[in-house]
Amino acid sequence: MADRVLRLGVVGLSRGFDLTRATLTADPRVELVAAADPRAEARAAFQAEFGAPAFATADALLADPAVEVVYIAAPHQAHLELAAAAARAGKHILVEKPMALSLADCRAMTQAAHAAGVHLLVGPSHGFDPPVAWAADFIASGAFGRPRMVTATTFTDFLYRPRRPEELDTAQGGGVIFSQAAHQVDVVRRLIGASVASVRATTGVWDAARPTEGAYQAFLTFDGGASAALTYSGYGRYDTDALMGWVGETGGRKDPEAYAVARGRLETAAEDDLKAARAYGAGAAKAAPPVGHEHFGLVIVACEGGDLRLTATGVEIYGPQARRTVELPLAAATRHGVIDELWAAIVEGQPPRHDGAWGTENLTVCLAILRSAAEGREVAISEIEDFA
Repeated sequence: MADRVLRLGVVGLSRGFDLTRATLTADPRVELVAAADPRAEARAAFQAEFGAPAFATADALLADPAVEVVYIAAPHQAHLELAAAAARAGKHILVEKPMALSLADCRAMTQAAHAAGVHLLVGPSHGFDPPVAWAADFIASGAFGRPRMVTATTFTDFLYRPRRPEELDTAQGGGVIFSQAAHQVDVVRRLIGASVASVRATTGVWDAARPTEGAYQAFLTFDGGASAALTYSGYGRYDTDALMGWVGETGGRKDPEAYAVARGRLETAAEDDLKAARAYGAGAAKAAPPVGHEHFGLVIVACEGGDLRLTATGVEIYGPQARRTVELPLAAATRHGVIDELWAAIVEGQPPRHDGAWGTENLTVCLAILRSAAEGREVAISEIEDFA
């Protein structure tokens, strides 16, 4: 299969695509053969960079026989329509998290892919990060016995990055639950290796100018008795990258002296202009090469016989008698875990981990966080149907 490549078309030349672009260009198993986006400047940039067609509509891309896999990097609300159309066109599907905004949509996407005989994967997300994957495999080996407790803590400036109006409306998928809890839930589920049984959570909406959840704490119990404590704040004050050697979430070097940068930009420029400047095709400078792995803040796993701490360079292992560090090599294609899973599914016929069922359970937990916070009680996962 030396000449085999996955011919990928992108729907939505979004910030999500831009963050994954380096991997898609560096991994020899992938060829970007088409894109679709309503913005002329984005289409022009794609054509110039990749020498491939860029269409104004998703329908035009789906009609292109060169496209084998569709990467859906469009807004959350469009995922169902685009995934269903891709499945009808016989294309495999890679869809950004969250998979959708309702369980009904998730199920419809999964059913559409199954009926068409195509694969559906949800990603990229931090559950694919190499330190997470390595730690999950180590835990699954049983070397330290069963995982019993995970602590995951992340503080960022997420809420003050440039946003469209719907990104500040929870009902339309805005706020930190759908976009950020989706990461933390993905990480802890992969590490513990069991389904979530219940959730007790609180959420914070602390800025009237940005009236959506900017913070949460959630206590998750799992089948088999393990638990996880999740803390997240996107209010742009403390930064957990300080605990990661000032390596940022996407692996780049951060300036420890830079403070409240996102808030400051909103005070000096129009938000729409800031949003447009970050978009693919707007001429923004490419990110510097990563100096560490992508990560999602502090993650510590307590097993029966030892502890693990995930870092930006690997995994710290605290055993009964000794402590050691496993340094994991940094690949040019930093999000190669997504391509690994996509390749294994399509080319090798291996069932993907991050399939429709996985994405649906991640969303279920996010909905349980919202419901628990709204009702002030522990919520069993079996109670969750949809967010209303």
